[in-house]
Amino acid sequence: MMPSSPRLKLFHARPTRRPTSMIVITSLAIGLFGFLFGLSAIIFPGIRLSGRTCLTNSPPKTVRVLWNVGGNSNGGISSGVKRQKVMGFVGIQTGFASAGRRRALRNTWMPSDPQALRRLEESTGLAIRFIIGKTKDEAKMDELRREIAEYDDFILLDIEEEYSKLPYKTLAFFKAAYALYDSEFYVKADDDIYLRPDRLSLLLAKERSHSQTYLGCLKKGPVFTDPKLKWYEPLADLLGQEYFLHAYGPIYALSADVVTSLVALKNNSFRMFSNEDVTIGAWMLAMNVNHENHKTLCESECSPSSIAVWDIPKCSGLCNPEKRMLELHKIESCSKSPTLPSEDE
Repeated sequence: MMPSSPRLKLFHARPTRRPTSMIVITSLAIGLFGFLFGLSAIIFPGIRLSGRTCLTNSPPKTVRVLWNVGGNSNGGISSGVKRQKVMGFVGIQTGFASAGRRRALRNTWMPSDPQALRRLEESTGLAIRFIIGKTKDEAKMDELRREIAEYDDFILLDIEEEYSKLPYKTLAFFKAAYALYDSEFYVKADDDIYLRPDRLSLLLAKERSHSQTYLGCLKKGPVFTDPKLKWYEPLADLLGQEYFLHAYGPIYALSADVVTSLVALKNNSFRMFSNEDVTIGAWMLAMNVNHENHKTLCESECSPSSIAVWDIPKCSGLCNPEKRMLELHKIESCSKSPTLPSEDE
């Protein structure tokens, strides 16, 4: 039962030029406004009135997650953020030299403003963020801070951003993503692929009998033993002449159960190979996971069913991605074709 309005005690003062009825009405209006303002504060505690009305209990879009190479009892996670429930979390791996790639992504398949990014999340069930480490170069960090302030679509990892440390960054990413998002799948993607989030959402939403799933465009191939080659593997003796079945690096996904197992292990208990995709594939061999092979994640041209397009096998992503991303987006079959292929195709 709502409390009755407080009684107004009226004092008879000397006559003035204002009518008494006007004073009574004004007093009642002020009292009613105060009562309603107080009631709204009780009913809607999450609303803060400022220049713009916003929900203060919304999860932040940019979060720093600490990660220690040495490992600790909680898997290296240090985050007090409440986990946001999503169907899939997509972490786009990026670096300090990739501002042009991020700009190309925001001008094509990835929305450039937080509201549009939220709408994409609501329509697909996918949360999408750029993943980046840190650098001792303060000028580069200042540039990154300005970009974060403008777009607010990053997750920062407390690990040095170096190409040679990609396996460490990848593990840090999965642990950070798990700490921030309660997701059915965690997707690792590179910043030089053309992605259809709507079709990726359908792939992840499929019913599966196996709760531990590792999906991607799977491959085998020779182990590179020449130190002059880009993908040289110093631990080649442990691998033999041919790599085991594993996903191409530009995009792959791990189900929640798989990532839960990764988070539970100490960081220094993992063997790190030189190449990140090989490293993840080796961990998957040690776990009871179901390997799913999807060629739609590694198509060289847009098709009615393509999910990720990149210049396989010429490049490990799009060749000249800043230019190619924009070119692909102008092609109707890439950007405007239906989520599902028509029955005629």
